Amino acid sequence: MRMLIAGKADKAIDTALCVFVCVQAYRPCAQRASILFFVLNDLGYIDPMYQFSLDAYINLFTLSIESSPRSHKLEERINNLNRYHTYAVYRYTCRGLFECHKLLFSFHMCAKILEASRKLNVDEYGFFLRGGLEKQMDNPCSSWLSDSNWDNITELDKLTNFHGLMASFEQYPRDWHLWYTNPEPEKAPLPGEWQKKCNELQRMLIVRSLRQDRVSLCVTTFIINNLGSQFVEPPILDMKAKMGTVKNPLTSVCVCVFMCYVCQVLADSTTRTPLIFVLSPGVDPTAALVQLAETSGMGQRFFALSLGQGQAPIATRLIKEGVANGHWVFLANCHLSLSWMCELDKLVDELQVQECHPDFRLWLSSSPHPEFPIAILQTGIKITTEPPRWNMKRLYQRVSESQFSRCSRPLLYRKLLFTLCFFHSVILERRKFLQLGWNIVYSFNDSDFEVSENLLSLYLDEYEEIPWDALKFLIAGINYGGHVTDDWDRRLLTTYINQYFCPAVIDTPFFKVSSLVHYYVPRDGPQSSYVDYIGQLPAMEHPELFGQHPNADIASQITEARTLFHTLLSLQPQVTSTDATSTGASREDKVLELSADVLQKIPAEIDYEGTRKLLKDDLSPLNVVLLQEIQRYNALLHTIRLSLLELEKGIKGLVVMSSSLEETFHYIHDARVPPLWEKAYPSLKPLASWTRDLCQRVDQFARWAETAHPPVLFWLSGFTFPTGFLTAVLQSSARQNNVSVDTLSWEFTVTLDDKNLLSPPKDGVFIQGLYLEGAGWDKKASCLVEADPMQLVCPMPSIHFKPVESRKRVAKNMYSCPCYYYPVRSGGSGRPSFVVAVDLKSGAAPYDHWIKRGTALLMSLDN
Repeated sequence: MRMLIAGKADKAIDTALCVFVCVQAYRPCAQRASILFFVLNDLGYIDPMYQFSLDAYINLFTLSIESSPRSHKLEERINNLNRYHTYAVYRYTCRGLFECHKLLFSFHMCAKILEASRKLNVDEYGFFLRGGLEKQMDNPCSSWLSDSNWDNITELDKLTNFHGLMASFEQYPRDWHLWYTNPEPEKAPLPGEWQKKCNELQRMLIVRSLRQDRVSLCVTTFIINNLGSQFVEPPILDMKAKMGTVKNPLTSVCVCVFMCYVCQVLADSTTRTPLIFVLSPGVDPTAALVQLAETSGMGQRFFALSLGQGQAPIATRLIKEGVANGHWVFLANCHLSLSWMCELDKLVDELQVQECHPDFRLWLSSSPHPEFPIAILQTGIKITTEPPRWNMKRLYQRVSESQFSRCSRPLLYRKLLFTLCFFHSVILERRKFLQLGWNIVYSFNDSDFEVSENLLSLYLDEYEEIPWDALKFLIAGINYGGHVTDDWDRRLLTTYINQYFCPAVIDTPFFKVSSLVHYYVPRDGPQSSYVDYIGQLPAMEHPELFGQHPNADIASQITEARTLFHTLLSLQPQVTSTDATSTGASREDKVLELSADVLQKIPAEIDYEGTRKLLKDDLSPLNVVLLQEIQRYNALLHTIRLSLLELEKGIKGLVVMSSSLEETFHYIHDARVPPLWEKAYPSLKPLASWTRDLCQRVDQFARWAETAHPPVLFWLSGFTFPTGFLTAVLQSSARQNNVSVDTLSWEFTVTLDDKNLLSPPKDGVFIQGLYLEGAGWDKKASCLVEADPMQLVCPMPSIHFKPVESRKRVAKNMYSCPCYYYPVRSGGSGRPSFVVAVDLKSGAAPYDHWIKRGTALLMSLDN
């Protein structure tokens, strides 16, 4: 008996050992699955709607084990499982991500996988996210290389594999300039020995330092080389299978892609999993969902309700009836009924345990909101909805054959319908240029087009002569203009409608709707001929199509790259001093070093009381502004010193780290300006540039206070409230000339040479330090010109702001150029960015050319 028991015990030990060995053999799969789950978990920091449950992830991993290719070779089996599951996670997650986050998700996933396999240099990856922190030495290539780019190079030179990079710029300045100006620098060989020394990530660091507009392309290539091309491509939809049951092809083409997407999601859903549409501005999935219900045979059992005040009881009843009778229930706009979301959470929780009709489905839609129940997001399947991109063919397919032929004046209708489609596509896609496109992003949608098309047909039928002004006002002023809240955006909208709705469209054969040769109103014919013509247009839209300079693409790509850096940086683990490696400084040491550097550089506070006593006999409007600015900057300098000293104590354990100090700690570590310091004036500059800028701002007012005389040249950007300063100038002129300040306006003269400005003007002020965005400046002709390639901003000469009474009407060759405090033209935190409109000579191009270019003056930049 004892022998039998001993034998079984030995066998159990052998079995346990065998199981242990097998488990350890599959540890790489467990590690990969763990990495991917925590990558998914990180997405919740990007958008509150990106929530994923562990239960759903375990089901996905189990499915990957069952579906991945088998092999008798253990190593091959592990590789197959890892490859299959990684792509399964990508495919599963992508349907719930907005387009702008898909590349970010792939890259974050790729970096974490490489880091776990020790194939990613952590210090180099950290530089890729943060860039340069501070200026180390003079820029040897200042004629073509910006100081912020040189900051990146000096910081990069500190890394082990980049020692000597700064010297290379002094040794090969011409070669580096050629590489910098190359249209595809990521493919061009690096100067000197750096071509052979750098691996793929290290090349990316150089591109990140000098040409941020090419970072997205580098990231895409990096993902392809390390994970595969399928991780930068959207999951393929089975269009034929899904479209086979469609009864109305013309209607369905408008929503077919979206319907196919939803069909795939529907196949993965159960009665217990809500299907959640995550909305973006200008998108309504209702039409596509109704169409899907019709094609699925659920048209009579589809019930939709838009949530809002008083709708909660109806929604509850619809869900309970749907569970019993097998209905599709669609509750739209959940973000408008947040107080009822707790009740909805309970109803969804009940679905997990109760018996439901097999046909029942619960559909929800909501804009991203942090108060949307996390449990519903984790239980449900998320589907992102985004506004359609440039697609004139899609717009033509929204117009049925009967609509296309219904107008009594078909020739006029077809020509103007084409320009209306073009107008709609241009203003919709223009937002890709970000601040150079629209100051504010508007939710233009297909309903705007449909209403405008009906107006066009109606007015052509009712009036013999085309009422151009009425049509333009109703379409651009009321219909599309109803979305527009910014006056400068309204001017742009008016410029576009004036171009596309004018008698020349009717009278001129093949009327050109763009300066590009391919775009014109085609020869009249059936609807299919217009669709065929549109199909022959270039697949990629050149910036000139929108009236933009090619530099506008570069500017938007740089902004996208910076958003990528900022977002990935926010997802990095917060490593404490105990976790720091022996080779690198801890986070605390780094923050202490940076904060000590800032404390050393910021200037002393200006003597406010002494200045006030000095100016007590001359409290002119300008001197009042001076005292106000001194107060604001002194308060800011005091806040900076106090917060940095408290932070030092907190790091050393002498005081408790409050939430405010914790926030300051993280921002300084990431070389960003803490929010506590940004209350005085808005800025997009990183910490090093912001500190240098602050010193220059304080220096202007310190010298003014010391001499008690206003400077000859005013640096308008140095004022925390420049509108207050300009109002003070108007008040001074009104008192000097004994006129009402309300009768004064500005006259602007751009100076030829600042060196000749040795004394203040008799009336008004000289303003320096402005930058021109979206155009260049011809100093000899004193007018606007096209910007040079890669020239995103152009320094402006000093401008004489002269108050004048009864100003004459602005000449046609003048462009009213808006001036903004900083690059975010819409402003923020309740403070507008717009300061004043400056009249500039438009040069050889008409003024509306610069309107479409998005040309503006900026008082400060983002570097």
